[in-house]
Amino acid sequence: MIEAAAMAACSSIPLPFTAKASPHPRSRVPSPRRLRLPASPFREPRSPFAACPPASRLRPRASVSASAAPSKDYEFTDGNGEVELRLDIQKLGIESSKDVFVDVDDTSLLIRAKSDGTLRTLMNVQTLFDRIKSSETIWFIDEDQLVVNLKKVGQELKWPDIDESWESLTSGITQLLTGISVHIVGDNTDINEAVAKEIAEGIGYLPVCTSELLESATEKSIDTWVASEGVDSVADAESVVLESLSSHVRTVVATLGGKQGAASRFDRWQYLHSGFTVWLSVSDAGDEATAREEARRSVSSGSVAYAKADVVVKLGGWDPEYTRAVAQGCLVALKQLTLADKKLAGKKSLYIRLGCRGDWPNIEPPGWDPESDAPPTNV
Repeated sequence: MIEAAAMAACSSIPLPFTAKASPHPRSRVPSPRRLRLPASPFREPRSPFAACPPASRLRPRASVSASAAPSKDYEFTDGNGEVELRLDIQKLGIESSKDVFVDVDDTSLLIRAKSDGTLRTLMNVQTLFDRIKSSETIWFIDEDQLVVNLKKVGQELKWPDIDESWESLTSGITQLLTGISVHIVGDNTDINEAVAKEIAEGIGYLPVCTSELLESATEKSIDTWVASEGVDSVADAESVVLESLSSHVRTVVATLGGKQGAASRFDRWQYLHSGFTVWLSVSDAGDEATAREEARRSVSSGSVAYAKADVVVKLGGWDPEYTRAVAQGCLVALKQLTLADKKLAGKKSLYIRLGCRGDWPNIEPPGWDPESDAPPTNV
């Protein structure tokens, strides 16, 4: 969850969601001075729903509970199988480990210390960058530093930092996307473009807006085009643009919203499947739980073409001021999606190499003709 004041709740659903891989054996030997914490109850795995604060022009219906990224008054290292924090406690006058309290579960960390009779919070991370094995947490005092060692569940994922902040997500998500592009779809072109540009700037991808490409090529606005030739003509043209972009990597593509957009047509997703697709959907839900259920129903019913997207992000409204918050929610959902299915990026790459023939997600062998009547024999 991401902290943002005075904003309504929203939900995103990465699909599909499967259990994560089991951790590997611990690689480091504990120092004699390390004190093992009592094992905390291991919470249930995080829901496949990633909550994000929407940019809302409406009155807030519910605030999003999470903390901002902790200040960088600590040292952080990722040792592959585990991560380590080092906090300077010299000025606090802490000499005994009895004055330090470390509370941890699989997704959060709270460090407090008693100094001059006052219990102070040294660090409060409500959402770690990824899950940890809380029962194997170790902490100790090393001269003037408090050292906290956390065992990662997903050993292969490199942590840029301790928390799931915007900076950590934009730095860490690229190792999961592996160059595969991101497509932003939804009913509102302006929202799609604003969020796509924010994500692209954050992760270092190229932002592409199909509306700008179409208007540049035809030298007329989308509205004028729709008025003169109809929505079908625009959707056809955007399909051609998406076909051209399907072989590109490291782009964030904002598609047209509404009926003139190719993404609103069930038969126009052949080239959209070449990237990770995010559906931005404005919701009337009054709380986060309702928004989650609404998103579930949208996907399971398949009543709109956007339901073909890899993830759904529900927004309680829109205000450009909170574009980054929505973009962060998209990255959270994409991170969960790619961690849940570690072969997904490779499957997208194979789909692209075989020519985006429309056989997603059941990719057919090389040479398969989508126009043939031959029975499928998936790769």
